[in-house]
Amino acid sequence: MMSFRKSPLTFALGAAAIAACSLSTATQAQAQQLTPQQRYERQIAYCNSGNLPDPQRNACVRDAGLLLDQSMGGPPRNTQSTSEDGRATIIGPSGMPVPDSGSSAITSPDGRSTVVVPAYQEPPRQ
Repeated sequence: MMSFRKSPLTFALGAAAIAACSLSTATQAQAQQLTPQQRYERQIAYCNSGNLPDPQRNACVRDAGLLLDQSMGGPPRNTQSTSEDGRATIIGPSGMPVPDSGSSAITSPDGRSTVVVPAYQEPPRQ
């Protein structure tokens, strides 16, 4: 029967392997405790850290969104709603507010043109 002596190097390598396994298990347990939204935000922070070239950053952001959608049961369903004035049908993700349908367009007094007022200005009273 052969007997092996434990050298200091063998002992150190064994201890390092055990420490690496326990660290890996602890990291996995911590990742599992995060909510899907927290995992998404952590992934987006990594994508936007500046360490990735542009194509890989874009792919990283897409992958983060896909993982969030998968963990939440898929992408949000689109719903159909009607604008406040009833002139438009709006299709968008469920839970999103209906956009303001108030038009800032004004017809000129002679009726030959339509003037659209910039969003940062109040439309003049007619």
